[in-house]
Amino acid sequence: MTMKESRREFLKRSGGCALGMVTLATQMQHFGLMSALAQKSMDASPQGAGSDYKALVVIFFSGGNDGNNMVIPNHNDATISNYNVYANLRSNLAVAQNTLLPITVPAMGGLTYGLHPNLGPVAGQPNNGIHELWAQQKMAIVTNVGTLVRPTTKAQMSQSSHPKPYQLYSHSDQVAQFQTSVSNTQAFTGWGGRLSDQMNLAHNPNGLIPMVTSIAGAQLFTSGQSSLPMAINDSNTSLANVLNPSFTGTGAVARRTAWNNLRGLDLASNYIREASEVTDIAMAANTALQSSQDTTQPFPNTGLGRQLRQVARLIKSRTSLNVNRQVFYCQIGGFDTHSNQITVQANLFTTFSQAVRAFYAELVAQGIENNVTTFTLSDFGRTMNPAGAGTTAVGSDHAWGNHMFVIGGSVLGGNFYGMNSVVNQTPYPNFVMGGLDDADSGANARGRWIPTTSVEQYAATIARWFGLPQNAQTLESVFPNLDNFPVSNLGFMP
Repeated sequence: MTMKESRREFLKRSGGCALGMVTLATQMQHFGLMSALAQKSMDASPQGAGSDYKALVVIFFSGGNDGNNMVIPNHNDATISNYNVYANLRSNLAVAQNTLLPITVPAMGGLTYGLHPNLGPVAGQPNNGIHELWAQQKMAIVTNVGTLVRPTTKAQMSQSSHPKPYQLYSHSDQVAQFQTSVSNTQAFTGWGGRLSDQMNLAHNPNGLIPMVTSIAGAQLFTSGQSSLPMAINDSNTSLANVLNPSFTGTGAVARRTAWNNLRGLDLASNYIREASEVTDIAMAANTALQSSQDTTQPFPNTGLGRQLRQVARLIKSRTSLNVNRQVFYCQIGGFDTHSNQITVQANLFTTFSQAVRAFYAELVAQGIENNVTTFTLSDFGRTMNPAGAGTTAVGSDHAWGNHMFVIGGSVLGGNFYGMNSVVNQTPYPNFVMGGLDDADSGANARGRWIPTTSVEQYAATIARWFGLPQNAQTLESVFPNLDNFPVSNLGFMP
């Protein structure tokens, strides 16, 4: 049996056995999966790390971020939804117009929109927030993105024959669909993992770690069919320790020796042999990380700040780890704001904005800001119509279409991107309860915007820049439903 055949046999036998593989392969603190042989190919041609490096960093807004209060009309044009329309619909949930951070948007005829005030400078914080990146054209906004099986209009919402995402407005189902890019059926691999399936051997043939790394635990987004992700702790754990076996106390040396000896036994078994080789790769990566350099820019001591700092450390170690492509998953929770949204969301935006601005500053310091693209995902958007009453208890409910940030030195920033609304020839929804952009009608209308841009279109544009081959077979393997949409490149990346 060849090495490739044994690897396939191992993968078939071990699919879904995450915990078992970690237990067999390591007693390390990475709590994730080293790719089987790190997908090393015995016949792959050598490729030096750093010659064509690119990285993707996804930040997932867990709970369903209210994009209506993140990107807001800041104009009085009567032909399109303006600030007054927004404020009247949102009542005591609206952000005050005089606090908005203005951005001019060419795609909207040069009209002014506004970012939430906590996405800019915040007193007592070390960074300037992400607002300034708009003027530098390092940040784009992809509007009204959501889960779709195929393009959908208001009229088609009532047609039973028209395919729609399953379990709309359900947290777990919509999270899964954003992370898998599959909305017509349940999927067991994420589009980040499937990117690795297609690209790892070509770009990281001798990589010491998998292409995909989560700093937020095991995630569907990172799981592939032929590749397995790594998951590590945030920057409170140094890179020198994230893969380091922990043998402490009395008998530590003896236990380490026994552990090393055990890994050399029963290698006739495919499962044990492959697990042992995975551990060998982890040990090689651990050795490389012992001399890793720390970041030089200040990061906020928040959950997301620590996650992004750890990502920046790994990016800085790319040469010693022999990787040319990396995908990172980070997450910030708390966006399920059915009540007290004004305060909660403001604090979350501060955390997000300051951490991302610090991360971008570190990439600039490393001279690699053009090689790394950061982007957001979330469960769904939220209703335009507030939920609850009063000034502090008010929040919003689960909805559909939402706005996403894309940030990086290569981003064609300073503009809105996405497919046009059915109401007007712009990529921003029209604020009319029960209107053509609202999934609901009559007394049930809440302002649940029907997405005009699909997860597939958004993700495929990012994957294209990352280097995913653009032939139909490869695209379909990563984004199975992409052919259902007329456009696969939204134009926000070169």
